[in-house]
Amino acid sequence: MSLIKPILLAGVSLALLAAPAIAQDPEAIRTAEALRERALQGSGAYEIVEDLTTRFGARPAGTESERAAARWGAEQFRAWGFSNVAVESFPLSAWRRGEERVEVLSPAPQRLVVTALGGSIATPEGGVEGEAAIFRTYQELLDAPVGALRGKIAVVLQDTPRAQDGAGYGSTSPIRFQGPTEAARRGAVGFLLRSLGTHDHRFAHTGATRVGEGTIPAFALSPPDADQLLRLRDAGLGPVRLRLFADVGFLEASTSQNVIGEVIGDERPDEVIVIGGHLDSWDLGTGAIDDGAGVAITAAALRLIAELPERPARTIRVVWWGAEEVSQPPPAPGLAGARHYAETRRDQAANHVAVSESDFGAGPIYALALPANADPEFRQAAMRVLTPLGIYFDGTPARGGGPDTGPLVALGVPAFRLAQDGTDYFDTHHTADDVIDRIEPENLDQNVAAWAAFLWLLAESDVSFRPPAQE
Repeated sequence: MSLIKPILLAGVSLALLAAPAIAQDPEAIRTAEALRERALQGSGAYEIVEDLTTRFGARPAGTESERAAARWGAEQFRAWGFSNVAVESFPLSAWRRGEERVEVLSPAPQRLVVTALGGSIATPEGGVEGEAAIFRTYQELLDAPVGALRGKIAVVLQDTPRAQDGAGYGSTSPIRFQGPTEAARRGAVGFLLRSLGTHDHRFAHTGATRVGEGTIPAFALSPPDADQLLRLRDAGLGPVRLRLFADVGFLEASTSQNVIGEVIGDERPDEVIVIGGHLDSWDLGTGAIDDGAGVAITAAALRLIAELPERPARTIRVVWWGAEEVSQPPPAPGLAGARHYAETRRDQAANHVAVSESDFGAGPIYALALPANADPEFRQAAMRVLTPLGIYFDGTPARGGGPDTGPLVALGVPAFRLAQDGTDYFDTHHTADDVIDRIEPENLDQNVAAWAAFLWLLAESDVSFRPPAQE
């Protein structure tokens, strides 16, 4: 996607001198514009993703690959001039994918292309067999009474709609997370769903499902195989009977970790802006889109700020969170890295100015969303700098800045959002096609330009996004 051509820095400077006073020092705006222009010339984010995915490939949570990537990340942070670099470990149950297969036994024997859902339990050694109970929508499954699927394999074939903001995925992700549990409540012995993807290629999407008592072996079907099952059901050849097999499960206790570095503010160092992405990935691809791009974008933005001759007034901290992808056995919830960061800084939450992450692929940023009580003059300053990048202001208040920001938001930390175009994100998300070949370097540069410029304005300002009662 082509980017809107940035206007000349000199022209912007002249316009600012003639503009009314706003809640941002004109010098801060000029520096933000310079950061924007520098990033558009080549931010280095693509090279970070390339290095990460080449050296370490996939980085499932709790594996040596993830730990090695974290050590490498800390080395990069130090080389880029970040301060207080740390690798903070926490306990984790790592999930292992082994052999997996699903086949139609009758009426027309054939293999299907599938992948086990993350956190799924294994089948017995001989697999699980049963008649397929095929539902076009998740609601149809939920409408089935308890016991109605006894001994059967539940199959949900609902499509994920394509949407720029990912809303289609939001509407179908409960099928993957809750579907196996709901099927088990109705007596099913296995669960299949149409992959939560927006393409029609013959590969499947993994992703976390709920784990704990009552779960059953669970798989995602490639879209063409989901359509094949529907055709078989409707062909009038008799019941569709399936066999499932999966040698998967949780390993013994392991560890994951967050990688942290910062540029310390020179005026109000205790006021902290937190940014980042998650370092772990699923095992099918190399985690370039999800979320190598995000860790690279935010780190490259902070690196540009670290290279300036002056430091920002506030501290900017980048976190490469670990273990975002995999659910944990009860009582532990998901987002283990984000929860560890928030819990270990609970007494510092009041000093966190804002939080956001980049975790929606490598598409260009198209909108900025701020908390409901954001200062209008700060918003005006931000949009002066971001508009030339093709970014507009989204008046819908930001309630979160990405999955890993959730635990901090729960502690009262305000979130902002730099919204990426995710129209094609779910074509590759959680699949073998999540590789660096799907990334356009110029889109990463546009992302870095937006992040670096916005962060500088926020760090140089004295604005607070918190409601007055929390200040």
